[in-house]
Amino acid sequence: ITKNELVPKHALLTDNEKQDMLNTYKITLRQLPRILLDDAVIQNLGGKLGDVVKIIRKSPVAGEAVYYRVVVKG
Repeated sequence: ITKNELVPKHALLTDNEKQDMLNTYKITLRQLPRILLDDAVIQNLGGKLGDVVKIIRKSPVAGEAVYYRVVVKG
């Protein structure tokens, strides 16, 4: 599924990266958009509840757009 050109790049953040991102944006995990634990990409990455996923999408304007989502139960 991650090889499909329509699926943007997903990467799980380490605990340190997650904390740095939350501190940078001065937010909590509850303020992040959610992605379900049973999402095919999350299962492929081995994600677990509370993990933060960095999603890098191609953008015609910005080149790349970065999004963060927290893994939640469905």
